[in-house]
Amino acid sequence: MEVHHHSHSPRRKWTHYFWEFLMLFLAVFCGFLAEYKLEHVIEQNRAKEYAASMVSDLSSDTTELNEYIRNATYAYANIDTLLKLLSEKDPKEIPSGKLYWYGLWGGYLRSFVSNDATLQQMKGSGSLRYFSNRLINNKVAQYDQLCRKMKSSEDDDIIVFTEVRKIRGQIFEFRYNAAANAIAQRNRVNFDQTRIDSFINVNPPLLTYDKSIFNQYVELVRSRFLERRVALADTLLSRAAVLLQDLKKEYHLK
Repeated sequence: MEVHHHSHSPRRKWTHYFWEFLMLFLAVFCGFLAEYKLEHVIEQNRAKEYAASMVSDLSSDTTELNEYIRNATYAYANIDTLLKLLSEKDPKEIPSGKLYWYGLWGGYLRSFVSNDATLQQMKGSGSLRYFSNRLINNKVAQYDQLCRKMKSSEDDDIIVFTEVRKIRGQIFEFRYNAAANAIAQRNRVNFDQTRIDSFINVNPPLLTYDKSIFNQYVELVRSRFLERRVALADTLLSRAAVLLQDLKKEYHLK
């Protein structure tokens, strides 16, 4: 009878299992760190891309707002002159050329539309989280809120604007009003006071001198609160400038 001897492998020490576990743990942990680092780099790159795009949008906004403020301030100054003229004299005592020119600005309309494509994309995709700086996140939210407030103000004004145009049509004859408007448009490109003076001195005829109609017109024009909208646009411009600088500094943009 043959006797078979079974070989027995030596029993491993507990330290051997410990080192195996440690090596496995380190491999998993290092993989996790690498993945986390990669994700962090990806998010940083995306944040910088969004920031650069938002800087471009804000730059366009500041250009638009500067023009908006300049034109609206000029319009308001002319409206203020009209109010002073009518508060001091009867319409019949005021040269009709002045009434046409200064009365034209009661129907001034210009809206500000923010270049917010990047912001809306980030809001829709939840990408605002890429802006890890809370101060920047707060300023973005505040700017967005202010833009919506301005749009709401302008939407409300459209109703009054329509009524202003209706009353204006009862006072001023279309062809002379169109001539005054053509001068205003030309002066936006190249301002020339002599154009305005020449038109005023023509003193074109009005359709009516009825004080009650003039009063309706003035009250509607006053209710447009153009001065308040200029102040709102000025605040929005300041916020845009600050946010621009913060984004450039945070993400090292030119």
